[in-house]
Amino acid sequence: MSVLKRAGLVATAVAALVVPAGVVVGTAGTAAAAAGTYQGCPYGAVCIYPQNAGWNGGHPSLVYYSYGAHNLSNQFGTHRIFNNQSGGATVRVCTGYNGTGCGGTTPPWTYYDRDFTPINSILLER
Repeated sequence: MSVLKRAGLVATAVAALVVPAGVVVGTAGTAAAAAGTYQGCPYGAVCIYPQNAGWNGGHPSLVYYSYGAHNLSNQFGTHRIFNNQSGGATVRVCTGYNGTGCGGTTPPWTYYDRDFTPINSILLER
């Protein structure tokens, strides 16, 4: 599938998301996101950026590569989360530890800003 077609599918998927008030959602919107590192987030990873820092000059504070649940510690306030995974892999944010109480999925090459105060884990899925 071409990069342009994938970008169109991502845009369609983002448009279909139900997003809580106050959450900013966007797509990386470039072929660079589909081809490699984008804003310091390596291809194949999910990245979380520091509190109230947006892209933080391309320096994520947390980077996750493996599928499954990842518990978070001391993540409060608004953080940007970016899914730069491949092959249609998604990420979910969860209020419980060990990937419980998860919300909807975020497709690849998508980011959003979210209050992480109630979030205790993320779940990377195929």
